[in-house]
Amino acid sequence: MTEIILGLLAAVLAITLHEAAHGYAALAMGDDTAKRMGRLSLNPLAHVDRVGTILVPGVLLLGQLLTTHHVSFLFGWAKPVPVAAWRFRNPRQGMMVVAAAGPAMNFFLGWLGALSLHAVPLLSIETGDLLIVFALYFMLANLVLGLFNLLPIPPLDGGRIAVGLLPEAPARALARLEGAGILIVLLIVFLLPQALQEFFGIRFNPVNELLINVARPAFRLLVALAGDPEAGVLIVQEAFGD
Repeated sequence: MTEIILGLLAAVLAITLHEAAHGYAALAMGDDTAKRMGRLSLNPLAHVDRVGTILVPGVLLLGQLLTTHHVSFLFGWAKPVPVAAWRFRNPRQGMMVVAAAGPAMNFFLGWLGALSLHAVPLLSIETGDLLIVFALYFMLANLVLGLFNLLPIPPLDGGRIAVGLLPEAPARALARLEGAGILIVLLIVFLLPQALQEFFGIRFNPVNELLINVARPAFRLLVALAGDPEAGVLIVQEAFGD
């Protein structure tokens, strides 16, 4: 139960600060829409989406428990931060910066989690163990959230970054996927690999493999940047079992 609470706390902090970073980035470039609508709040409830935060994860959780009796994956999203791109000097590039702010915040938070490991020798054994567990979950939550959001599929942050970087014609074509982006992510990234595994015994999950293979060196890099590379090896072993 303690690990579940620490894991949930880590995920809530990662998601809340990710969303707030979008709003603050927009505010810094002249758009106060998120501020006026109360979306710069660090209160997690301000970012709850009834469908993406409650309904979809709940259905996926219940469906897996009833059919396979275990949870293989969960997926959801927070309420999108409102941004008036027309208020930016360059709307397309402005949206790219706003989108990049979310993953950038997650990577920064992951580094802070790595820094917190320096406090472990100063604590009692029980408290130190709790801090290690929380740091592991906190780093994992932020790395997975940041890396996943960099996938180049709108409305994920990576899709909006790609729209800002591509020439106008392909950027417009990619931007048209915005409305169906969540369905595409659900189908290709989650439902298709799950169906192939469950019904045909075929292991096909390139996005998951990509995230894991990138997360391993990312863990080591974060802890090395925090000045404790040996702890990085232990954390990677705890997280990935190698």
